[in-house]
Parts: sequence; C-alpha cells; structure tokens
Amino acid sequence: MFYTWLPFMLFAFVASITPGPTNILILSSSQRFGVMATLPAVVSACVAASLIVLISGAGAGEALSHYPLVRTGMSWAGVLWLSWMSWQLFRAPATALEGEAQRPFSVRAAAILQLINPKTWMMALAVVSLFAPHGAHPLREIAVMALLFLIISQLCLTVWAFGGRAVNQIFRTPASLVWFQRAMALCLLLSAWAGLLI
Repeated sequence: MFYTWLPFMLFAFVASITPGPTNILILSSSQRFGVMATLPAVVSACVAASLIVLISGAGAGEALSHYPLVRTGMSWAGVLWLSWMSWQLFRAPATALEGEAQRPFSVRAAAILQLINPKTWMMALAVVSLFAPHGAHPLREIAVMALLFLIISQLCLTVWAFGGRAVNQIFRTPASLVWFQRAMALCLLLSAWAGLLI
C-alpha cells in the first residue's frame, strides 16, 4: 500500500518544499512575527491547497482547464495581489521576534492565496491526472490523496516557518533584517510574475 502512494507523496513533497509565493510569505511572516503567530497561516494554506486537490479530483479542476479566460483572470488577480504584498514587505521596517509587530500573514490571506493562484489549481489538476485513482472507489482515493497532501504540505511549510527563526539568528542587526526582507520581497515579486509568464 505504501509503495503505491510513494510517487504521489514524493510529488507532494517537491511541490510543497520548493520556494514559491506561499513559502516566501510564510518565511517572512515567521521572521517578523514568530513561528507561533505564523502557524495558523501554515494550516490555512495547507488546508486550502488540499481542498483544491479534492475539488479538482471531483471534476472542478478539469472544468477550469477548459475556461482560459477564467484562468487568465485568476492569474492577473493573483499577480496583482502578490505584487502589492511584495511592496508591503519591501517597505516594512525590520522587526525582531520580540519587537513591535503589525500583523502576521493571516489565515484568510493564506487561504485566498491558494484559491486565486492558478498554479495551485494546475498542480492539483496534474496530481489528479498523473495519479488518478484506478480502484473501485475513486472519490475515496482522491480524499486519501488530499489528506496525504495536507500532511506533507503541513510538514514542509512548518519547516519554512522555522526558517524565519533561523533568519533572526543569522541577520542580527536591523539593517541586515531590512535587506533580508527586501530580498524576500523581490523573490515574491519574481515568483508571482514568473508564474504568469510560464
């Protein structure tokens, strides 16, 4: 049983651990506001992505692939929103973990990011098409896939959240923290626009 799910689990791991807009925002949020303040956003992003896998398996992802105008609208909405978030991060002052905080990456924002990100939908569609259930109970198998994706993505994004703590150990001065945040803001902007151009 484990061996039949192993290729999917490896795919889910690679999709979740590699840098992308969600990972960058989780890292930046935990660096500025702490791991505990960021964990609700981690859970929210993972639950939303897993629900998208489940919904795609039930047929919505296939429908989305047939409406390029909807996909294009989602792409532009996602890019504009991520560009705005990148600007907010770029101009934010350095904030140590024990410093005065504004607001961490929110549960709502993390979920919305997954829902309007066509890359998440396309990833979910790829998951369903590559690892389509062949058993007698396809919906049950899709639900297992969504659950496995939830667990794996939760572990991967939690690693990114703990990366924020490491950042505060490495970049100890306010000036170096500002440079790190600006680098993350530029990475976020590049990942958003690269996703549109791909």
